[in-house]
Amino acid sequence: MKPSVSAPILAIENLTLSFGGVRALSGVGFQVAPDTITTVIGPNGAGKTSLFNTISGFYRPQAGRILFDGQDITQLPAPRRARLGLARSFQNIALFRGMTVLDNIKLGRHAHLRTHILDALFYVGRARREEMQLRREVEERIIDFLEIDHIRHHPVAALSYGLQKRVEMARALAIQPRVLMLDEPVAGMNREETEDMARFILDVRKEWGITVLMVEHDMGMVMDLSDHVVVLNFGQVIAHGTAEQVQANPEVVRAYLGSGDVADLRERLRQPAPAGA
Repeated sequence: MKPSVSAPILAIENLTLSFGGVRALSGVGFQVAPDTITTVIGPNGAGKTSLFNTISGFYRPQAGRILFDGQDITQLPAPRRARLGLARSFQNIALFRGMTVLDNIKLGRHAHLRTHILDALFYVGRARREEMQLRREVEERIIDFLEIDHIRHHPVAALSYGLQKRVEMARALAIQPRVLMLDEPVAGMNREETEDMARFILDVRKEWGITVLMVEHDMGMVMDLSDHVVVLNFGQVIAHGTAEQVQANPEVVRAYLGSGDVADLRERLRQPAPAGA
């Protein structure tokens, strides 16, 4: 893993998010360097998904800023953020189950299409050109990369959970992201599926030059893949740094175990997460 001295592609500054009297995030701040894999971890209820929903535009924070490549996107709606190059997957799969794999993936490009209603209605001119270009990219690049050519015409509902997670990643890649946000990408997967997904995440960074920000509970994968780890607890950042630095941080140990036994934590981090954790 390599540290980066480049300006951050994503900067989270003092984010605060509340739902009624419940504070989900409190002064959260960290940076994501370009061409890296940054992982947010923390116990259940720490605020990880709330953070992802705020960064991607589904929640509006009460305070703080989100900077994407130096631009303040805090007030931008989610579709605008997608057009800028911020794509995500979801903790609970959000695919159209009655549609085919190919059609689900193509929906990811919707934010970039310029076709107006008459072009689309008659399928001529710009609409046809955009459709053909999109299909070539999806079929020749994304589907081949994620090794799902054999299921491209299958309905999503007929697929295993692991393949559905792969299709959701493919749809996010169709957005042409600069930052790919993955919310628990290997949750519910078996060991073979987890190893495949880990390989895809590494290759997305290495071969496509896409920065990855993810939330994950599989600590073995987190420690193997991450350049930078951010630890949340009760909506606050309690530690950040390399995997080795985080493992040795007493605050992280207490958050996970309620004790100061670093050796015990390291042993736990080496264990694969149980399916569905």
